[in-house]
Amino acid sequence: MTQDTDRQTDAQTLMVGAQASAGTEARLRNLPRYFGVGKRKIDIEVEEQFSSAWFGMALLLTILGLILQLQPILTIAAFLLLIAGVSWVWNRLSFFGLEYNRRFSVKRTFVGETVELTLAVANHKILPVSWLRIADTFPTELPFHGGTIVQRHDTNQGELSTFWALKWRQRASRSYQIEATQRGFYRYGPARLETGDLFGLFHAVRRLEQEQTLIVYPRVVPLAALGLPAKEPFGDMSTPLFLFDDPLRTVGVRDYHPEDDFRRLHWKASARRQQLQTRVLEPSLTRNLVVVLNVATLAQTWQGVLPDALEQAVSVAASICYHGIAQRWPTGLLANGALPRSDQPIRLPPGRSPAQLTTILEMLAAVTPFATAPVERLIAAESPRLPWGSTLVIVTAIVTEALAATLLDLQRVGRRIALVSLDPQPLSPALKHILTYQLARGPMNTLDLGRPQAGGDVLLDPVERQRQAIREARGPVV
Repeated sequence: MTQDTDRQTDAQTLMVGAQASAGTEARLRNLPRYFGVGKRKIDIEVEEQFSSAWFGMALLLTILGLILQLQPILTIAAFLLLIAGVSWVWNRLSFFGLEYNRRFSVKRTFVGETVELTLAVANHKILPVSWLRIADTFPTELPFHGGTIVQRHDTNQGELSTFWALKWRQRASRSYQIEATQRGFYRYGPARLETGDLFGLFHAVRRLEQEQTLIVYPRVVPLAALGLPAKEPFGDMSTPLFLFDDPLRTVGVRDYHPEDDFRRLHWKASARRQQLQTRVLEPSLTRNLVVVLNVATLAQTWQGVLPDALEQAVSVAASICYHGIAQRWPTGLLANGALPRSDQPIRLPPGRSPAQLTTILEMLAAVTPFATAPVERLIAAESPRLPWGSTLVIVTAIVTEALAATLLDLQRVGRRIALVSLDPQPLSPALKHILTYQLARGPMNTLDLGRPQAGGDVLLDPVERQRQAIREARGPVV
């Protein structure tokens, strides 16, 4: 029993001794690595190549130099410390006086045009920038020439990587070409800048949150190219009854009548003719044009969207708005689509300033295919708020029974309606008295609207309308 206990004790002592010996050997093997002796190559996966081994090596060389009284060893130790210090200071000053910016030839463009993008880097200090790596966030939807945009798997965003090296007080730039192939708002940025010292010992990173936006407007074509009549394409806007007179526009004078407003007397003409004269004012009629865009391309919104039909509808709406502003008509926009990061429909009251056209094009560039509500519900809700006498031009890729019923109700209450349809299905007979244009789906450069499919009597002059009414009253000739 005593012998067995002694054997177990000896075995445990030997095991503890072996473990202690193995630990000592492991520490001795790691000692050269601590001083950097066993490092044969640079680890490119590590951002900074500097480590505590530099100080350990410098300390070891300093001790050996002092013990052996060898000046070269002390020089090497001092040189290591000097490199580490210079690299550290260089890294700390690497972003000082360093600028990076993007410059677009234009920040707003139309579909089909090309935009030049210039990336510029400037070093305003006397210390060179040995290396600079820039990873800039770019959209992947637009074709890019001059570089390669790689899509990142973690963010699903595009990234353009460029590498630069600048001397003291040097500027450098590179140009790229962007094809505006589809409308939208495209954000460029933020950017991630990486740089460091000349020896690659230290590494610095900075993130530039500055973003820039490139706006691509939808395609706009002249209204004549759409096949619309050159004069009053959305109905006769003249009226035989002058309900309003413009007090600032005097077109002549006439003799005073007892029923005339005393405030309209022309005193200078009355004194010259020695008889009361009344000013004759020019009648005014405001032509308001409200374009209503339906972003739904299928009967049920949950079925999806037809991208080509939607883009064509947006392009037609933009062209009509452009024509209205060019004719100095107060033009507004309604759409059941929403802007990005919004769930509200687009509402823009009629206006005719140059800023109105820019606002309309920007809204149409950013409108999403998500329908906030059926377009007939939007028209019924917004119609009472629109100026009376406005012409509502509905641009839609599909004409549903609910939309047709809403248009008929608005026409009965006196609203001026014009329908521009991209629906390939035949029009409903109920729309025969509504001015309707039916377009064939396809590229805009081959688009031909032609004559109205229905409601063409709206475009006739009063005499021709009377003749047409007489012919209809007589009925068919037997």
